[in-house]
Amino acid sequence: KLASLALQPVVTPVLVKGRVHLKCSYSLLSSKLPLQYVVVWSRLSTSGKKEQIQRDTTLQSFSYIEMNGVNLRLGDTVFCTVTAFTRDTPEQQSLPEESKGFYAGIKFLPESLQIAEDGKEHILTILSTVPIACPGRDDSCKITLQLSTEDLDSQFLGPPDIALSACQVDLLQVPCLESSCAEATLTVTAVTDFAKDGNRISRIRAEPVGQKDLLWRAYTPKDVKVTVQDLPTGNCYSFTDPHIITFDGW
Repeated sequence: KLASLALQPVVTPVLVKGRVHLKCSYSLLSSKLPLQYVVVWSRLSTSGKKEQIQRDTTLQSFSYIEMNGVNLRLGDTVFCTVTAFTRDTPEQQSLPEESKGFYAGIKFLPESLQIAEDGKEHILTILSTVPIACPGRDDSCKITLQLSTEDLDSQFLGPPDIALSACQVDLLQVPCLESSCAEATLTVTAVTDFAKDGNRISRIRAEPVGQKDLLWRAYTPKDVKVTVQDLPTGNCYSFTDPHIITFDGW
């Protein structure tokens, strides 16, 4: 075995010839021995198991894999594992080193909301961890997301307890910075409905619309759960002479 080599592999998103790829980069070692690297790409399946999807042997300090919407899709968490070995004696291998998991897709910040029926606006940020490609000259470099809300409690037949500041948002192509390659914000407000209906749970859905690219067309981001705390509302009433009791209790 070779000693521990501190390869420190990292997965980052890149555009290669207008297509979304992931790049595994690691430290290239200055060694007297001629070294080669085996890079194994894997994804976390829905059942929580890791599935190997690609294996490369290279002299370079990086390896690419394309997000083609088939074996690697948006919504996947992707890992790369790197092992070094000497070309003359392939059985001399370093210990495999694995990158942190890279989530490829749409993220919401925060991932869930707890708000009250007090009229306050709460900011929800939507970001893409992968770059937005420009498939043709006529297409602007953006992904349009259609937003909708739904009440998760079947006993309520009325509209959800939340209102959004927009029904659609555009994720525009910008250079990737930290974990964001495109970003949009909107506000979420709990609807003051003057009803004692208890705390209710709704969800916000975002669906890509008008996409020709299979990568985005076949993708539905995870919902955002919004819990709305019911607040007591004022009421007024009259009796006898009449006396009027107003909202503030006078």
